[in-house]
Amino acid sequence: EVQLAESGGGLVQPGGSLRLSCAASGDTFDSYTIGWFRQGPGMTREGKSISCLDSGSGRTYYADSVKGRFNVSYDNAKNTVYLQMNNLKPEDTAVYYCAADRIFHTVVTGNTDYWGQGTQVTVSS
Repeated sequence: EVQLAESGGGLVQPGGSLRLSCAASGDTFDSYTIGWFRQGPGMTREGKSISCLDSGSGRTYYADSVKGRFNVSYDNAKNTVYLQMNNLKPEDTAVYYCAADRIFHTVVTGNTDYWGQGTQVTVSS
């Protein structure tokens, strides 16, 4: 089964950028959909993905809250999915998780068993 590991989080000022990585092991990301989720301070993890990518078709999904600011991409040579986050806002502060499944809708709605451990993103001046 696939194992996921996020990296790339950190502290950034409002308006700044970060790129998160989600690396796979145990399987390739080929034919998987990979989604990004977040859990804000003192909150439960959001049930719906903020961004998803089907590595086979290239189909993507973005929540309204990140549309136009975040971009998801896939490097099959590195078996890694990236989330480029631009124009970050304080409300983007959260632990970011990646998840994977072979069914696009399953990932969008978070109904998958394959999750990473998360990486902290803090947006603050």
